[in-house]
Amino acid sequence: MSEKTKLGESGIYDAKSLGTPKVMVLGLQHMFAMFGSTILVPILTGLDVSTTLLFAGLGTLLFHFLTKRKVPAFLGSSFAFLGGYFAIAPNGEAELLPYACFGVACAGLVYLILAALIKLFGAGKVMKYFPPVVTGPIIIAIGLTLSQSAIDSCSSDWLIALIAIVLIVVCNIWGKGMIKIVPIIIGVIGSYLTAVVMGRVDFSSVADAAWVGLPIHWDNTVFSIFSNLDSKLLLTSIITIVPIALATIVEHIGDISAISSTVGRNYIKDPGLHRTMLGDGLATIVASLFGAPANTTYGENTGVLSLTKVFDPMVIRLAAVFAVLFSFCPKFAAIIGCMPTATVGGVSLVLYGMISAVGVRNVVESRCDFSKSRNVIIAALILVLSIGIKYSAAGSITIGFVSLSGLAVGALVGIILNAVLPGKDYVYDEEEPTDTGVNFAVMSKEK
Repeated sequence: MSEKTKLGESGIYDAKSLGTPKVMVLGLQHMFAMFGSTILVPILTGLDVSTTLLFAGLGTLLFHFLTKRKVPAFLGSSFAFLGGYFAIAPNGEAELLPYACFGVACAGLVYLILAALIKLFGAGKVMKYFPPVVTGPIIIAIGLTLSQSAIDSCSSDWLIALIAIVLIVVCNIWGKGMIKIVPIIIGVIGSYLTAVVMGRVDFSSVADAAWVGLPIHWDNTVFSIFSNLDSKLLLTSIITIVPIALATIVEHIGDISAISSTVGRNYIKDPGLHRTMLGDGLATIVASLFGAPANTTYGENTGVLSLTKVFDPMVIRLAAVFAVLFSFCPKFAAIIGCMPTATVGGVSLVLYGMISAVGVRNVVESRCDFSKSRNVIIAALILVLSIGIKYSAAGSITIGFVSLSGLAVGALVGIILNAVLPGKDYVYDEEEPTDTGVNFAVMSKEK
């Protein structure tokens, strides 16, 4: 765009110089780029789509406020917590999801604690407890433990599922421009429309849905469970889900580093990793308490920044406002709710595989040394415990009256072993942030 004007040497384009119409279009484009991944999590888990959009928008605005309006990041639904939701509410049971949301809110507290520690001691001293040899295998295990649900969903109609898979792969590998940035939404729309043409979608619920409505439903919030509290399930949810924060924290660092590299500013230093982590954590806590998925910084965000070369955070805030406005349309949510199970299965099959592949990438790009026995032992125990317990007859380990998921056991064992075994070789560098390879989005980053 010839009208783009750089501000000094920062490389950040001034959105105001583009004029209001173009800025509005850029904001809408950014919202749709985040859209496919953001709504997929509630579709998979049974959470409410409208509530998800509302708190994705509000969470992004809160993040921008806490980071001094400097970081051009959008917060959308986190895929990393899918295993946690499924562990507590395997079939999306409405009465169980608030318990899972409470566990996710507690995971958000880990962000706040870590943000305080980083502020006090510096990022390097804190991050030595979360090296790639721990977080990489955890991320791999997240994808593998979810694989069965993807296959089950695809089995309802493999033709519809394959259309979604093929579209995502083709757009992600051979797509250009925005096509490459939004493969998920293209796969969803293409598969959905095919199912409609074939007469395999029932739209009766759409006709009954209102055009305007409130996106928050009391029965879906965490506050609703305290009238008839199951304390055992509540504690189980906390212990099961909180360890997942270890993976999402590294995802956060990876995304902030990628944004820093794209824009040419070290956001880990200014406004500081403690501020970005605080914003992400608070957004996750608030969203979870009201029945929305955990929030996280998005890889698609980096791709759109690279594509448009417009780095002004104002554009991201406009995208957040558009997300909030869409959340007040129940008819839109009803259309999403009619999506075929096979479409969801096809998208999730790619997604879950990509999550595991991201874990592998995390280990490879960090040059984790597997010639060292300590690293092999840590990675091996994380993988075997996480996956083995998940697919065991019980599906979990019960200690007293608390059930621990395989992922929780694997994560805890990995962290403890990394802390006590000699031979640590990971050094976290905050002076020159680089992409850590942690990115749960289905896309290829364009630098």
